[in-house]
Amino acid sequence: MPAIARSNADSTPQKRRLRSDTAAAQDSQPFTPVKWKSARRCTSASPNCPSNRAVIDSSENPGKSPVKKSPDRFVPNSKWNPVDTEQMRAVKEALHVSTAPSTVVCRENEQRRVLEFCKACVEQEKAGNLYICGCPGTGKSLSMEKAKHLLVDWAKEVGHQQPDVLSINCTSLAKTSDIFSKILGEAQPRKKVNGSTTSALQQLQNLYSQKPRSSAMKMMLIIADELDYLITKDRAVLHDLFLLTTLPFSRCILIGIANAIDLADRFLPRLQSLNCKPMVVTFRAYDKDQILTILQERLLALPYLVFQPQALELCARKVAAASGDMRKALCVCRSAIELLEAELRKSSRNFNLSTVEKALFEQQTTAADILRKQEIDVVRLDHMVVALSKTYRTPIVDTIQSLPQHQQIVLCSAAKLFHGGKKDTTVEELNRSYMDFCKSTLIPPVGSMELSTICRVLNDQGLLKVGQSRDDKSKRVTLRVDEADIAFALQGIRFFRKCFRQFCSKHIDS
Repeated sequence: MPAIARSNADSTPQKRRLRSDTAAAQDSQPFTPVKWKSARRCTSASPNCPSNRAVIDSSENPGKSPVKKSPDRFVPNSKWNPVDTEQMRAVKEALHVSTAPSTVVCRENEQRRVLEFCKACVEQEKAGNLYICGCPGTGKSLSMEKAKHLLVDWAKEVGHQQPDVLSINCTSLAKTSDIFSKILGEAQPRKKVNGSTTSALQQLQNLYSQKPRSSAMKMMLIIADELDYLITKDRAVLHDLFLLTTLPFSRCILIGIANAIDLADRFLPRLQSLNCKPMVVTFRAYDKDQILTILQERLLALPYLVFQPQALELCARKVAAASGDMRKALCVCRSAIELLEAELRKSSRNFNLSTVEKALFEQQTTAADILRKQEIDVVRLDHMVVALSKTYRTPIVDTIQSLPQHQQIVLCSAAKLFHGGKKDTTVEELNRSYMDFCKSTLIPPVGSMELSTICRVLNDQGLLKVGQSRDDKSKRVTLRVDEADIAFALQGIRFFRKCFRQFCSKHIDS
């Protein structure tokens, strides 16, 4: 017992001595203005310092990660929130057909030709006519609006008299001959126009056949959109309209816009004999690169990412191959956005967590999860596939999508073989490609006899062409459908979307 007591007695002073030594050591250190505080508080004395704000924010809101507060990793305005009605409205408005872009890209050469023609007429004070043609959605009307403003600005800058501008959409006319009343009203705004349409044409002919009393008579730029609406049985209105520019004192610069490329050759043969055949500017259909550039130009006005690049490329490729109609591309993009919107609305209804579960979920959210969610909340490739399918629904796509799975695999294996520019292959080589695919996806393959039967079925449906040979393995196989249609049809199926993502991306990039 005494030993135990002595041991305790010895240990107690030792503990006291250690504590006192520590306190003495702390007191002996030089004084610093930083005061020690509780671990719960920031080492900075000011609650307004950035590090203190970060700790306070994270302590008051334990579910939020400090990574979200970093301006380098996360900028609030740079992330698109599809649930935000204002952001969704801005995106849809930017891609609407009626929204005129700030700059008209991919039509610089056509605009230059139109503008040079109009400048020459204004400088020489000489009438002229121009015919603009091209397929629907190729930027004809938009380019003319831009050229019209450029002409007026140029005239003001160089000191020429600014021309009067009359824009007419011929589909809005009650009668085709009403166009002459509108022209006369612009040429003589103070003079009351006679109600007779024949009189309006005669007044215009008289006006431009006599030398004007004053030199103050302005040039007039007449833009007649949807010109083919004026084509009547006798074609008299169209002839008389262009003949106004041949009168000796005419001040008209007539620009007609229509979809028919050969309108001037088919409906205006008399004009050529009168040396009045209009100059023609053709707007070709947009190609893939041009459609992609125009879409990107419109989306540049938005401070956030809306589409996966692969989705925009697929849209541009498909629309360019079908028609080159830019209006179609805009409609497809808006449809894809609406699909994303519906998907998020559906997932928000299914994702109904309790308060405790939500807090736990937010605590476990990492920066990688945030970036992953940013990629999810954009228009993806599968959204674009469905939107394109709604717009360009063809019997071939329907046929491919209704095939049994192994027939679809054989067809896609053939598309992969022919993707590098190969013209044809053999049943044996196709079988190897098919077996490789089945092995990579853990799908039990069919036998060689069944594969030959599948090839014959696809041949009967017009999807493959199988040649003749005594040996089934040596039969030549050729695709009868476009690879793009196969990729387009199969990308919309969940199984192929996962398994052929690499092939689809290669097809888009090529």
